Amino acid sequence: MAQSTGEPHGQPHNAGYWTRLVRDDAKAHPLQDTLVGLTVVLGAIAVATCMFRGLHILASWTGLFGIFTAAWGQYISTSTAQRFLLIIFGVASAASFGIALSHGGLLGGVVSY
Repeated sequence: MAQSTGEPHGQPHNAGYWTRLVRDDAKAHPLQDTLVGLTVVLGAIAVATCMFRGLHILASWTGLFGIFTAAWGQYISTSTAQRFLLIIFGVASAASFGIALSHGGLLGGVVSY
């Protein structure tokens, strides 16, 4: 009989950092992992661009999409690590969205009313 290494079946021994961070049950969740990654990227872009008045359109749209991906990801998340990242970057997206709205909004300067 073979010795057990303590690793779940189907999970490689040298899994990457991202895999170990967001998957604590050792099962594949491609949709949830994609939403977490997308929320992290959108939140980071929104935070980086909301400080500049000239980039308010980019910041507001990335913040808005970051809010939606975080909300959808929260709804279908399967692990605590996913929920943690979704909350952190979802709140960052929402704060950046608010700052970008105060700088000119989603279509400020592009469409005149």
